[in-house]
Amino acid sequence: MQKYIPLYLIIICSTILVSCHSKQTTEGPYFGNGFRNGWADQHSIVIWTRLTKTPELYAGGQKFLDIDQSIYSEIEKDVSDEVFHKGQIPEGFTLDQMEGACPGLSGEVKLCYYPMENPNKKIELAWVAVDTGKNYTKQWKLDKLDAGTKYKVEIFARLNENSRISDTISGFFLLPMPAEAIVNTDFCIVTCHDYIRRDDSIYGHKIYTEMLDLKPDFYVHTGDVEYYDKPKPFAFTEDLMRFKWDRLFALQNQRKFYTQITSYFMKDDHDVLCNDVYPGMTYGNVTFERGLEIFDKEQFPSNKKPYKTIRWGKDLQIWLVEGRNYRSKNIMPDGKDKTIWGKEQKEWFFRTIKESDATFKVLISPTPILGPDRTNKLDNYANEGFKTEGDEIRAFINQFDNVFICNGDRHWQYVSHVDDTNLWEFSCGAGSDIHAGGWEPDDRRPEHQFLRVQGGFLRGSVYRENNVPILKFQHYDTDGNTLNEFIFESVSN
Repeated sequence: MQKYIPLYLIIICSTILVSCHSKQTTEGPYFGNGFRNGWADQHSIVIWTRLTKTPELYAGGQKFLDIDQSIYSEIEKDVSDEVFHKGQIPEGFTLDQMEGACPGLSGEVKLCYYPMENPNKKIELAWVAVDTGKNYTKQWKLDKLDAGTKYKVEIFARLNENSRISDTISGFFLLPMPAEAIVNTDFCIVTCHDYIRRDDSIYGHKIYTEMLDLKPDFYVHTGDVEYYDKPKPFAFTEDLMRFKWDRLFALQNQRKFYTQITSYFMKDDHDVLCNDVYPGMTYGNVTFERGLEIFDKEQFPSNKKPYKTIRWGKDLQIWLVEGRNYRSKNIMPDGKDKTIWGKEQKEWFFRTIKESDATFKVLISPTPILGPDRTNKLDNYANEGFKTEGDEIRAFINQFDNVFICNGDRHWQYVSHVDDTNLWEFSCGAGSDIHAGGWEPDDRRPEHQFLRVQGGFLRGSVYRENNVPILKFQHYDTDGNTLNEFIFESVSN
């Protein structure tokens, strides 16, 4: 006699099986922030990743409270982190329950990499634990790589040695070509964007999709990657700073881009502490020195020095300079001892520019060197506050042909050129239209060759026509439309 199982028991058993399966596949850890690379040269690169409790950010979380950061101006400096949190997080909720949260989780990661065209040369590194003291992150410096080669990266996650693999992520990076190679090179430069002022509320910033379509060989973020001193939340504590990084880099547009493009990350004031920050300052419970450490050693790929020059073939060399680690206080009277770059970095820049035989030399600066900038600012070489050292650097650059400046920091796009000099500066502009501003669109100065107070990015291209090296700069809007084009032929081959 055949027995029948009641329908309600089938439903109950099926629900239990589905529930068990869901629990098994959502234990984590995950790569909610993907991975990114940094500091690539011909034979090395640094890979960064982070383990998270969830595969995506918490889009349905609680909203931060509206506050005015000035309410904390009278609070003693030894106030607890809890006070800064309670003023912004609704009662009864934790930071992990807020909109955009992507909390970390301890666990282990394993990295494999190999040339895209030769998987048989795969190198598999050992499982290692992420650093729970550094926001559940792990970095690897990969050495002895082949110049001009595209590498595949695969990273695996697990809770511990007794656990299954809980998540995998893959992508690739391209290393610069050797110094003697004649090769076409494309790159993109951006600045100034944050989670709150993203222009796609679901996926992130639109420029990342547009830049990815251009397939640049490399990308540079010139700083102000995030804004600690903007609301929801104001990052008065290390936990709030980390929350902001976790949220921003969990956005899908950013995450997809960084797993595919060789990247260089610079920092500026807002992602150290606050606007126009300098040594000796604090923001909430975080010191200037700690702000540098969080950026340089935890949240981004690390390098021995926070500045570097990289050759991209025979016709291009770039310089990434550091504008916060070595600077004097902005309020210090201007003079020969007041500095942004510091003595060692400035001597390094002067020496390496002189030594370089690259056709085109591109200096990429977090802040303007040529300008113009607003007269009420004291923070950069285009301002009166650092005029002495600014004049020294501009005079040095003016000695050379084929040297160009690209800068971030300013929330508008411009091209500046001083007549009868070799000085050209290209400002990439903010990463979204809502983030643009700070300059009147009609205030076009004699040095402005182009001016636009809207968001977008800057693209550079190096190539040859009839064996003549050419450098082309183009500004783009946030939808990927070309706005201008400046073409420079090499003065001498």
